[in-house]
Amino acid sequence: MPFPFFGDDKSTVARLLATLPQTGRLEWIGIRPVRREPLVSLPEAEVLTDAHLRGDHARIKPGGKRQITLLQHEHLAAVAGFLGLDAPVEPGRLRRNLVVSGLNLLALKNRQVCIGEEVVLEITGECHPCSRMEEELGPGGYNAMRGHGGLTARIVQGGLIRPGDPVRVME
Repeated sequence: MPFPFFGDDKSTVARLLATLPQTGRLEWIGIRPVRREPLVSLPEAEVLTDAHLRGDHARIKPGGKRQITLLQHEHLAAVAGFLGLDAPVEPGRLRRNLVVSGLNLLALKNRQVCIGEEVVLEITGECHPCSRMEEELGPGGYNAMRGHGGLTARIVQGGLIRPGDPVRVME
């Protein structure tokens, strides 16, 4: 007999997937003003609807699924551990725009989140590591990032964001 909470009923799985009562926190914001240059950490950023972060070099086509990238803050220490480092990896080295703590980002695929008071992102998929991780983190950097590359998102509604802003799952 299956455990009562985890029965074979598909509606049970749907309820479990929908249960994300936590509120996360925006920890870090970064842009790439110039292609292949280091990311620049920002104290606040303007998120442009259906585009990108103002000042980022990327010129994203409207409707694109990779307009902004997010990384799990808790994974910074995990990646460092895989590389044998004593301290968490600095967020800018991993080349993602936003670092979020307190929410399992992978659980947000195909959902919308609100950052601060007005920004709405639609989480579109995983952001797999690229060969640049070997350049940035050294030998093994690519494999250290596997499973920890973060997510991509489409910008549904823009606005201003700052580290410390709440990140909430929208119903």
